Amino acid sequence: MIINTPFDRPTLWQRVQPLFHGFDLPLLLAILIIATIGLTAMYSAGYDNGARFGLQVRNMVLAGVVFFLVAQAPQQRLMSLAVPLYTLGVILLLLTAAFGIDPTNKGARRWLNVGIVIQPSEILKIATPLMAAWWFQRREGRGQTGDIAKAFVLVLVPFLLVAKQPDLGTGLLIFFAGFFVIFFAGLSWKLILPAIALGSIGIIALILAEPTICQPGVDWHVLHGYQKGRVCTLLDPNRDPLGKGFHIIQGMIAIGSGGLTGKGFMQGTQTHLEFIPERTSDFIFAAFSEEFGFAGGCALLAAYTFLIFRGLVIAHEAPTTFSRLLAGSITMSFFVYAFVNMGMVSGILPVVGVPLPFMSYGGTALVTLGLSLGILMSIARSRRLMQS
Repeated sequence: MIINTPFDRPTLWQRVQPLFHGFDLPLLLAILIIATIGLTAMYSAGYDNGARFGLQVRNMVLAGVVFFLVAQAPQQRLMSLAVPLYTLGVILLLLTAAFGIDPTNKGARRWLNVGIVIQPSEILKIATPLMAAWWFQRREGRGQTGDIAKAFVLVLVPFLLVAKQPDLGTGLLIFFAGFFVIFFAGLSWKLILPAIALGSIGIIALILAEPTICQPGVDWHVLHGYQKGRVCTLLDPNRDPLGKGFHIIQGMIAIGSGGLTGKGFMQGTQTHLEFIPERTSDFIFAAFSEEFGFAGGCALLAAYTFLIFRGLVIAHEAPTTFSRLLAGSITMSFFVYAFVNMGMVSGILPVVGVPLPFMSYGGTALVTLGLSLGILMSIARSRRLMQS
């Protein structure tokens, strides 16, 4: 006699739930909060450009898919990608130096046509810290001084190639992504403090010499003309208030006019009367601060701070040298993005094309961000799965 035993078919959630097993909920919550704030700001700032909000939603979804897929990857798979991804990125940078194109006609060959137009420097934002972390994982327990020197070479190669395009802003982002790996690997403060001291002396000397060195016809040699213009504009935006200084001045006006609580959602005059340049991309923080004020800015800073704190906790608890260094680098790179963008909008740093994470409009930047945070989630997930 055959007995048919009924089986309950698993629900959709029961099928999907294992894919989210081990996810770090505080990190996921921080990402969702910032993404929600970003879409709210984008709806207002891009209201006059009807397609901009819809495109940003599409970009967010794509970044979310990348984040979810990368979060499933085991650490061994990430390590296996370090060398080929770094090698591919450097080769593409060399090809860009030889055959690169300039679709913006601004004198910078940052793009390469390989059937589709790509910007190879974006690959190195991920590949450089991956490679440096892989290097220290291999050299674990061996001599530190020589290993750190060789790691600096791995970081400097893509930095110099990107800076030569010229794209000093992106080059510095790549450099810091690799530098943070070296820092967490045990770089001595005896080397860091003298560099900080020299940098501070240089900044003070630059400020004092501004009236002389920013005069027309003075060649700085180490910087291109447009880079000199950005630094001089930062030191004195009123030197050219309707030209190079317009971005900084309007950004500061928008932030200041927001007051304590802001003018209200969709009520920003600087934003909707189009005084803020690039209000949906690089200067979206100015538009957000105008409408939500000091309180809104503090709330956004609190969300960023929580995400960074959570990332450092994940790095501290990571099971391997590779994952610890990589998680620390990704977290601190996130900090650099937020700090540099808010700094340039507030008039304390030169204007460079650095997007505000989850706030600024962009496709490639959001996908790269989703990839980075997916790696961070993968590291958190691997530890939780090991414990269970």
